[in-house]
Amino acid sequence: MPGGDFGTAGFSAPPPLSPTPEAGVQFKVATDVFSGPMDLLLFLVKRQEVDITEVPIAVIASEFIASLEVLESLAIDQVGEFVELASVLLEIKARALVPRPEETEEPVELVREDLVQRLLEYKQYRDAAVLLEDRARRWDLRFARVGSDLPTGRGQAAEVSIGDVHVWDLVGAMARVLRKRENRRPRQIVHDDTPIETYMERIEGLVAGRGKVAFSELFEEAMPRSRLVGMFLAILELVRRHRLAARQEAIFDEIWLEPPPVVPEASSAQPLPATGSAPSECSTATSAPAPADAMSHRADPPPPADHPA
Repeated sequence: MPGGDFGTAGFSAPPPLSPTPEAGVQFKVATDVFSGPMDLLLFLVKRQEVDITEVPIAVIASEFIASLEVLESLAIDQVGEFVELASVLLEIKARALVPRPEETEEPVELVREDLVQRLLEYKQYRDAAVLLEDRARRWDLRFARVGSDLPTGRGQAAEVSIGDVHVWDLVGAMARVLRKRENRRPRQIVHDDTPIETYMERIEGLVAGRGKVAFSELFEEAMPRSRLVGMFLAILELVRRHRLAARQEAIFDEIWLEPPPVVPEASSAQPLPATGSAPSECSTATSAPAPADAMSHRADPPPPADHPA
């Protein structure tokens, strides 16, 4: 191909973009010279595997405009990508067809290297965008477990008797619910993307209205499996956050979901004495007068001895 090497060292073939609902169907070139994605055509031109002088850019632009008229909505991302790639192809073809003096060959090579560098930068941004979109789709399928929303009780927590209901008791109850539906073959697969928070609000509101709800009553006979799993995860999350309490009278008995017991707040203040309390008896009692015989008295002195007259 005329024009020499375009400086494609380190330039790898770009991965094909998978069509997404947001981006629509990717535009593909269909000519006698090449048939495939637009970015692959530019890559092959850089590798000199396709002669740029034989690529009908006008025909490609007309086909792209015709494809846009068929779309229901204008894909801005596709238009921007096509304009970027088509402009680079047009510049390369123009430089290959227009005769150039010998002294201008060195600046043209610099321009070609700049074009390759721009394509490499564009490829990095495009690959990063595809990676971020894939991570966003995977993150939408996750349900984050929040640990900081547990209530912080004041004082000493009261002992709650839930009849030795553990997580495996709930799992066993869920297994019995699923066992009842084994004989019924599903006619169609129902995709339920209802958030777990929605199921939590429904279950919590139902328990608050009735006072208590049986575990088996929350699962209907014709409920899809995806909804069963969502309801079960919501129950586990409500029990974990202490927003519901589970109680079971005996082993393999019905599990009841109830509102959580109220934890009394421990009072740290000691009762103060009443301000109008009577003083103690010892401070008000007056000494009773002692009886006359009990009073201390001085003994009479003995009579004086007889003196001689």
